[in-house]
Amino acid sequence: MIAIVDYGMGNLRSVEKAIARSGAAVKVTSDPQEILSARGVVLPGVGAFGACMQNLESRGLADTMRRAVASGKPFLGICLGLQLLFEESEEFGPIRGLGILRGKVVRFDGPALDRLKIPQMGWNQIEVVRSVPELGGIDSGAYVYFVHSYYVVPADPAIMVASTRYGVQFAAAISWRNVFACQFHPEKSQTVGLRLLENFVARVDAS
Repeated sequence: MIAIVDYGMGNLRSVEKAIARSGAAVKVTSDPQEILSARGVVLPGVGAFGACMQNLESRGLADTMRRAVASGKPFLGICLGLQLLFEESEEFGPIRGLGILRGKVVRFDGPALDRLKIPQMGWNQIEVVRSVPELGGIDSGAYVYFVHSYYVVPADPAIMVASTRYGVQFAAAISWRNVFACQFHPEKSQTVGLRLLENFVARVDAS
């Protein structure tokens, strides 16, 4: 079973349906024991960083996320679920994140963005910079769907496996040990997104 973490925010059903299309048994849950006993964990995210962290903390799920990652099971973060993995965000902050990965979350800013709309909302191309199982069959130049005003700046650039440009070049996806996380929404990215989710399910099956 793959657990989709329910912390009271985000479009969980679209993520659930997209992963279930790959034939996986999926459950949306806020029960720490169900999450920790699952073979794979998905942390989705839509909304403000601080509110999401507050919900994770109040439901006892922040430590559950750290334990799930530490267990070695496949872990997928989506959009804000990527950002939450890092140490802090400057969104109404700084606000402390889960601290699983070193680095911070920053807002799109600077002269290169003067003519661009914030948030970035829509399709954009990614450049695959390192091959990992979740990106199998996905080539540089593929289009995926983004909705965000902030992006991650990892302390270790080597964990970035795909990048994209929206005024500035930034991490579209990272991979670290058993963790894969992406700034874009695979559940909204049609064929490319479904391929990524199928790859994640395959990694869970193989674990």
